[in-house]
Amino acid sequence: MNFFLETLQVIGLFVYYLLESLVFLVVPKRKKNVSGEIVLITGAGNGIGRLLSLKFASLGATVVLWDINQDGLKETSRLARENGAGRVHSYICDCSKRQDVYRVADQVKKEVGDVSILVNNAGIVTGKRFLDCPDSLVEKTMEVNIMAHFWTYKAFLPAMIASNHGHLVSIASSAGLTGVNRLSDYCASKFAAVGFAESVDLEMRDLRKSGVKTTIVCPFFINTGM
Repeated sequence: MNFFLETLQVIGLFVYYLLESLVFLVVPKRKKNVSGEIVLITGAGNGIGRLLSLKFASLGATVVLWDINQDGLKETSRLARENGAGRVHSYICDCSKRQDVYRVADQVKKEVGDVSILVNNAGIVTGKRFLDCPDSLVEKTMEVNIMAHFWTYKAFLPAMIASNHGHLVSIASSAGLTGVNRLSDYCASKFAAVGFAESVDLEMRDLRKSGVKTTIVCPFFINTGM
């Protein structure tokens, strides 16, 4: 009986989301207005982080750039200003270190204000077979790809909850949805990132904080040097 009801539920959800997609093909969803928002992007020194920084800058947001690569940060800052960013702030931050995240987060709150859009983008990958991965690299992968999300949420989510306004964006990976050869540690960290973001989203719903949104992005292979 339970199997029958669960099957009906799956079919019902499938039909609902199919119809919803068809409706949005004809009547597109209204895009979020980010003008005036304070957007913090980790791993902003290159790749996806740089592209996101430039896009948010062009849309009128105040962009806060975090990276461990100073040269990359300088270049992203320069490009963001060329893209029309009124306010660009860059900070050297090692997202693998909890105390560094908290320290720089406090600096951002004092110098810029409360972050209203948090984009956890920083990531690393080893690309080795599991038994060939040094313990130190496995730990670093987990520290950057998932533990940093815990610390940034702890730093910036309370203000979002207090104002019932904010957006949590997790740049995860398709490797966070299925296992991939030579990416055991990376997959584990991205699976964790997806689960963590989904769990916090459910907490926001339970707290009736409908103004705090969540977006999980799962890209495929991207030519960023990783």
